[in-house]
Amino acid sequence: MIKAVVFLHIVSATIWTGGHLILSLGFLPAALKRNDFSIIEAFESRYERIGIPSLIILLATGVYMTIFYAPNLFEFDLYDHYSRHIILKYSTLIVTILLAIHARFFLIPKRKLKPLAFHIVAVTILAVFFVFLGYSARSGGLL
Repeated sequence: MIKAVVFLHIVSATIWTGGHLILSLGFLPAALKRNDFSIIEAFESRYERIGIPSLIILLATGVYMTIFYAPNLFEFDLYDHYSRHIILKYSTLIVTILLAIHARFFLIPKRKLKPLAFHIVAVTILAVFFVFLGYSARSGGLL
């Protein structure tokens, strides 16, 4: 069962991180160059159909793997390999959620492209960091 959960987590992470890389590197530069918020809106309207379900799957599989790999997580033992990585992943998730809430309620309604660009790049960097943390946890630890 755990192998299937890990596989679903990896596929969902690929969709989440890949989508943000495409947005940051492929669409954002054109939107900024033309000062055209609709480029971002057009991408988001298509991507959210697979991005949001992927995020939900990431959350569900992440919680399952937390229970499986770090049942004593709330002891906050940073010397434990999995606990350390999972705490970093949840911390990164909190920052990602805060950026998303700020963008959704304050930047997108006002169509503020330049501050939104900062959020897009930040969430993309965080998404890549998520992948790094997952790789580090599974490979024996780079952190």
